[in-house]
Amino acid sequence: MTTTIEKKPEVSNKQVQTKAAANGHATMKGLVYNGPGRIALKQIPKPVIEKSTDALVKVIKTTICGTDLGILHGKTPSVKPGTTLGHEGVGVIEEVGTSVTNFKKGDHVIISCITSDGSCEYCKKQLYSHCEDGGWILGHLINGTQAEYVRIPHANNSLYLIPPNSDEEALVMLSDILPTGFEIGVIAGQVQPGDTIAIVGAGPIGMAALLTAQFYSPAKVYMIDLDDNRLEMAKKFGATHTINSGNEDAVKRTLAETKDGVDVAIEAVGIPATFDICQKIVRPGGHLANIGVHGKPVDLQIQNLWIQNITITMGLVNTNTTPMLLKTVSSGKLQPDKLITHHFKLDDIMKAYEVFGNAGKEKALKVIIES
Repeated sequence: MTTTIEKKPEVSNKQVQTKAAANGHATMKGLVYNGPGRIALKQIPKPVIEKSTDALVKVIKTTICGTDLGILHGKTPSVKPGTTLGHEGVGVIEEVGTSVTNFKKGDHVIISCITSDGSCEYCKKQLYSHCEDGGWILGHLINGTQAEYVRIPHANNSLYLIPPNSDEEALVMLSDILPTGFEIGVIAGQVQPGDTIAIVGAGPIGMAALLTAQFYSPAKVYMIDLDDNRLEMAKKFGATHTINSGNEDAVKRTLAETKDGVDVAIEAVGIPATFDICQKIVRPGGHLANIGVHGKPVDLQIQNLWIQNITITMGLVNTNTTPMLLKTVSSGKLQPDKLITHHFKLDDIMKAYEVFGNAGKEKALKVIIES
């Protein structure tokens, strides 16, 4: 599916600005989804405080997620045309609602990809992704961060204060990919010291799982992908073994080099082929942790797996590890800036999508977009 720049929108930027001015509203630039294969950087109304629990954040840096590409390719029909995309970023508080007590104007904050009211049944279980008045809503059900400003509902529980003198660019990685790789891959997969693990998919999420898996000192880490450049990067990030599954049989080699498979297989792509590799290489008593966002069914080989005593997990990030990850980044123990390969201005966000969408050719991992 091709991505198009809408050079002649039905309502021009000038018309939007004129109408907004007539109604007393300001405008801003934002990347708008207009249906599968169609996005455009447009002049749109600037968000305002709608509820006392809201905060208005001026976005300083944002990025593009594989989930955004999935939306663009029609993988997430719940995203309606007219939605501003993006669910990651860092920014500065512009204004807060009267009920916001944790932040004030001028504070620098990490924008969490998960919105949480902190009080519903799911939030009390730390299942923030299923918050009854939140969850993953930014760039999904409400306007997101690929814009000059974003409204953050339930700001007290959905933003994180950035310590002074921090590398704010690196902290963009704490909005989504690091907690996702850690929580849904490493923690759910129950990586233990001495384990042999395999991560299938060397994209940003797979690399985030690779970086955070090393908290638990696995003995061997296999990284499996089709891209030799990403596999080379994975070696620098701590992978002990790499396999290009386009050049050799990843299942055969993994089983040949291990006693009977890996202790933890982490799926980090979201397609049937990569899930299939994982279910074929996990050893008895092992864990298969699915991180990838799947848009199609997979063939679960339950006739082989039922007797293996394996655990299969999957889910949406809860971001309950973000405060801990922030401490590890601040201390220098974790260096997510290694994942950043490209930089763009917001005016060039269409080019950023082209680069990120052709990651293999462009040798891209995470792109930073500065407004």
